[in-house]
Parts: sequence; C-alpha cells; structure tokens
Amino acid sequence: MRTTFNTAAAILFLATLPSSVLAESSAPDIVRPDRHALMMPANPALPSLFLIGDSTVRNGQGRGDGGQWGWGDCLAPFFDTNKINVVNRALGGTSSRTFYRDRWPAVLAIIKPGDFVIMQFGHNDGSAVNDATRARGTIRGTGDETQSITNLLTKQPEIVHSFGWYEKQIITEARAKGATPMVCSLIPRNSWKNGHAARNKNDYAGWAGQVAKSENAPFLDINEIIARQYDQLGQEKVKPLFIVGAGPHTSRSGAETNAACVVAALKGLKVNPVARFFSLKADAVSAVDLTQSASE
Repeated sequence: MRTTFNTAAAILFLATLPSSVLAESSAPDIVRPDRHALMMPANPALPSLFLIGDSTVRNGQGRGDGGQWGWGDCLAPFFDTNKINVVNRALGGTSSRTFYRDRWPAVLAIIKPGDFVIMQFGHNDGSAVNDATRARGTIRGTGDETQSITNLLTKQPEIVHSFGWYEKQIITEARAKGATPMVCSLIPRNSWKNGHAARNKNDYAGWAGQVAKSENAPFLDINEIIARQYDQLGQEKVKPLFIVGAGPHTSRSGAETNAACVVAALKGLKVNPVARFFSLKADAVSAVDLTQSASE
C-alpha cells in the first residue's frame, strides 16, 4: 500500500524508523571495508543491487572518519542477501563526472542482466570544473552544453558535460547491460530556513528528478522525503543525525534513518523493481508516495 506523505502519514512513517533516529545506534556492527575497496557481489549467481554515489552513500572504515556513515552502508539489512547482493561502490569525494570517468567503468564491467543500479550524486558537482585539487565540477543542469578544458589535475584534455548528462549516460549504459537503473535525489544537508529543512528542488534534486522523468527511470526523491521527516522532528532532534555543522555527512543513526527513507521511496514507486528482494526488516518501513516531487 502506498501512502501520501502528509503530516499524519509523516508521523506514522517516523514510527517505523530505527530507534537510533535520536541517538547513536546500538545495533550490531556493520563491517565496512576500506572506502576505496572495489566491493564485489558475494554470490555472482544472484542478481546484484549496485549503489553508486559519494560519501553520503559510502564513507570510511569507522576509524579516522569522524564517525561518518553513508546510507549505503546501512541498506543491506533491508534486503534478503540470500536472494540479492547489495554492492556499495560509492566513493567519497566523487561527483557524477569523476565517478562516471574513473569508477563507473569497473562497475559496468561486472553488471549483468537482471541487476539493479541506484545512483545518488550532486553534493560535489557544484565544485570547480577545473582546478589543481579535485577538478570535479559539472555544468549546472541537465542540458547538452560542454566545456573543453585541459584538466589541471590530470594534465589531460577533457570535455566536461552537465550533471544531467552524466546521469543519463549511466542510465543508458546500465540498461545496455540488462540492468535496471534508478535515480536518487541527494540527501538534504542540516540546513534550515524559517523552521524548515532546506530542499534542493531548484538544483541537484530537481535536476535528478528531471533526468529520471526524461529517461523513464524510477525516481527516489529522498531529498524531499528526508526533509519532510526533518521538519516533523525539528532542528534540535535532527542534530544527532549529522556529524557536525550543516552536513551533509551523517552519523550512523543518520545513515540508518536515510537508508530507511530509501526503502520507503522504493516502496512508494508505482512499480517497485526490487520488492521481491526485501527482508523482514523492510516490512517495518511504510511506503511513501510524494504528492509533489522534485521532478514536478
């Protein structure tokens, strides 16, 4: 059953989230390998759900990372791993551009028919297009504009495209391998205005929604889902979900909460392509069907 996310539904939804929402989790430890490790499907005979994105999806080893966790670190328990592999290939610091260029080819090489890809980018796409430190920015929007540069970091010529162009390429290439790609809007920061959590409908969350709509891909608008949840909790109760300041880096409790929101978004789709793979843990999460999404 799909639920409209009005105030009453929001309260019911909050009740389904982990008790860690207001405090650090006491749940069993989740083993996190080095954040640069190329995770592989545990059982190649099973379908795989690949997660790609930045540090808000995958972060650290639990040491020297300031306690930062990505929601992808906490998503696997919502799936029956006897039926599907959950493979977190996200990497902190990447944008849609740098992930597509440097990390996506290795993911694409192991994707097979029947697999799934969930992408979440945008936090780093607003960086400089060309500098000597990261050179990871993309052209704003979803258009076909390009910028030719000599990359000051790699010393190589490069044609830089828009944020939306890179996401569209990933969708096209995943489908060519027989996989089902899905687009997430980026998680909101711990940023507030007039008592409400700030949204990104006018930039990366909105652009992600536009890409999903134009490519007819499932759209998981977790930017709006999480922000509405934050509105219900209030600014003080949201603080423990972040490491420090305005975010976007989450604590473990924040990552667990956001993982539950991803599941809620999946359940809210008209057709949920991974429904048959959910675990008993996912049963406790209610569907969220937004009446207004960032793509509108």
